[in-house]
Amino acid sequence: MKLSDFSYFLPEEQIAQDPLENRAASKLMILDKNTGEVEHKVFSDIIDYLNPGDCLVINDTKVIPARLFGKKIGTDAGIEVLLLKRKEDSIWEVLVKPGKKARIGSRISFGDGLLTGEIIDVIEDGNRLIRFEYAGIFEEILDKLGEMPLPPYITHKLQDKNRYQTVYAKNEGSAAAPTAGLHFTNELLKKIEDKGVHIAKVTLHVGLGTFRPVKVDNILEHHMHSEYIYVEKEEADKINRAKSNGGRIISVGTTSCRTLESATNEEGIVESVSKETDIFIYPGYKFKIVDALITNFHLPESTLLMLVSALAGRDEILNAYNIAVEEKYRFFSFGDAMFIK
Repeated sequence: MKLSDFSYFLPEEQIAQDPLENRAASKLMILDKNTGEVEHKVFSDIIDYLNPGDCLVINDTKVIPARLFGKKIGTDAGIEVLLLKRKEDSIWEVLVKPGKKARIGSRISFGDGLLTGEIIDVIEDGNRLIRFEYAGIFEEILDKLGEMPLPPYITHKLQDKNRYQTVYAKNEGSAAAPTAGLHFTNELLKKIEDKGVHIAKVTLHVGLGTFRPVKVDNILEHHMHSEYIYVEKEEADKINRAKSNGGRIISVGTTSCRTLESATNEEGIVESVSKETDIFIYPGYKFKIVDALITNFHLPESTLLMLVSALAGRDEILNAYNIAVEEKYRFFSFGDAMFIK
C-alpha cells in the first residue's frame, strides 16, 4: 500500500479554525460500512443510532497546556518546547524548535525564571529529554505558563482552553485532544445513558504520532511512536459484558479504538492494562472488539485516515470524504464528525 493511496483534495477554507459554540451542533455523516451508504445529520442525532445494550467507549485523557515558550539562557534566543511524555518526575521527552539551539547542556528559562530546563539528551527523531527545575507544583506552573498545543493547521488563537478538552477529560497527560469526543455535551451523554447505552472509559495519552506525518511511500515501513494506555478492570468488564450480551462496541475516536484493540486478547476479551502501545491499524487489519466508530475527518495521508479505511474500506472512506468536501463539511480537530456503523 502506497501513501498516495490515502490522498484526497481538501480546500483550505474547509479546515475548521474554531470550535462551534454548541459542541453537539456539528454536522454528522453516517457511513454504513457494509453498503457505503451515506446520510447527513447533526451530531446530537447520534443518539438515534445507538441502541440499548451498546457500549460507547470514550477516552478520558486530559490535554495539558504542553506548549512552552522560553529563552535560551546566555543568548536570549527564543525556543519553543512541546511536552510529549513524562519520563520521570521532572524529566520530559519534548519537541524543540529550533532544534539547533537546543544542544545537550543548553538551559532554557520560561516565565522569567519561574521554570527552567536543561537539555540532558537527544533521542530518537531528534526529540530531547529536558530536566525541569522549579519551586512549587509543576502542574500549577504549567497551567500558568503553558498554551494548548493546537495542531499547526489551526492558525486562530483559542479563546477558551476548555474547548480543546472533552467534557469528560480527567487523566492529565495528552499533547493533543481526542477530538471525536469534543462533540459530546454532558446533556447528550446523559440522554445516551438514559436510553440504556453503557458508557465505558479508557485512557490513551495522545503523543508524538499526532504531530508526525507519514514520510515513507510504502506505509508498511512507517513506525508508530508509542503512547500510554490504561484500562481499568471495571471498565474492561463493562465492555466485555456488553459484547457478550450482543451489544455493539462503539469507539469514540481513533484513540479509544487503538486502546481497545491493544487491550483485547486473541479471544476477543478486553483486559485490564497499563502499558505503551504502538499499534498501527491499516487496511487488512482484523478488528478484535470494535464494531463501530465515531470520528472526525482526518488529514490526507495520515495514519488516522488509514485506520478508518481499515474499518470501512479505503474506497468507501475516500468516497465519503469527497462527498463531505462537496457538502462543505468542516475538517480536522474542530471540524464535523462521522459515524461509521
